[in-house]
This record gives sequence, structure tokens and C-alpha cells, in this order.
Amino acid sequence: MSVNAPDRTASRRRRRSLRAALVVANVAILGVFIHQLLALPSISTNSVTLGVPDGAIPDGTTVFDDHVAGVANLDPALLEAVRRAATDAGRDGITFYVNSGWRTAAYQQSLLREAVAKYGSEKEAARWVATPEKSPHVAGQAVDIGRTDATRWLARNGSRYGLCQIYDNEPWHYEFRPEAISGGCAPRYPDPTHDPRMQG
Repeated sequence: MSVNAPDRTASRRRRRSLRAALVVANVAILGVFIHQLLALPSISTNSVTLGVPDGAIPDGTTVFDDHVAGVANLDPALLEAVRRAATDAGRDGITFYVNSGWRTAAYQQSLLREAVAKYGSEKEAARWVATPEKSPHVAGQAVDIGRTDATRWLARNGSRYGLCQIYDNEPWHYEFRPEAISGGCAPRYPDPTHDPRMQG
């Protein structure tokens, strides 16, 4: 039995279409992989590359993203409080994004070096970035919440969960203070240089 010419032509067209579809699928998969690779934040410090395992937070990370070390390594009491608050804020259509959370000492040191370069001195940089030895981020005891609607919501409601803004100049920086649940948050420091924990 022989296959006539139209059948062979149709068969060739199907094979070409299948090959083209496979090429397109492979290109799409490669594109997604490259996009995800490029989306991982990293900071180059001399020959050391600091990234997500060191506490860098990819864009769009929420307080529920356990696969991100900067979230997963937060102090359990802080993480529980911020997740309870985020769940309640979600009912108001507000999402708690994490700009920063737990960090390694190496990552904190790289941020401090960047701040010194940006602000011109260690003294001025200290208003924004603590040393690795003093930073509550390195201890997993601080979280920086992203987006203005979330920080406004926390400013109004955070104390109910024991979440307090610590510094006037950092409306995104929250720490867990269980006593705030019944007594409210303590007065804020103007910036970290006024915080007794940062002295000495």
C-alpha cells in the first residue's frame, strides 16, 4: 500500500508543526528559568556574592513565604505576630510584603558598607544601618514591611499584635514587643543612633 502525496505532505506539516511547538516550549521554559535567575537579588561584595540564602528578599515576597530565608529565619514569636496581623489586614485587602527580615552578618556588613558610601560617614550611616553585632535583623528580631498601605495599617493596629515601629525615620521597621498588646507601644526613637541597644 502506498501513501499518496497529499498524505505525505500533511504528515510533514504535522511533524514541522510539532517541532516548532517543541522549540517554542523549550524557549519559553528557558526564558522562565532565566527570568527567575535574574530576579534573585544579590549583592556583590569583593569576591563574595550575597543573595537569598543570606537574607536578600526577592520582590513580591510576603510574610507567608517560608521558602525565603529572610522570612523563615525570623524569630518565631515575631513571625507568628506579623502573620496574624497580615491575615487580618488581608481582610481589608492589604498584603504585607517583606522588604527585609533576617540577614546574615555578612549581608548586614555589606549593607553597612553601602550606607557608609551613600551617606559619607559611619556616623551618618548609623542612622539607617546597624553593625552586624547590634542589628536586630541579624538576630531575626526585626522585619521591614513593604508598601505604604501595609505600614499605615500597622501604625494603626500593630500594637494589638505586639508589633511596634521602633524608629521615627523607619516607618517600615517593626519588632515584636509582647507588652504592647496590653499597654501599647513605647515611644519611638528618632533613629537607631538614639536606641540604647545600638550604643557602645
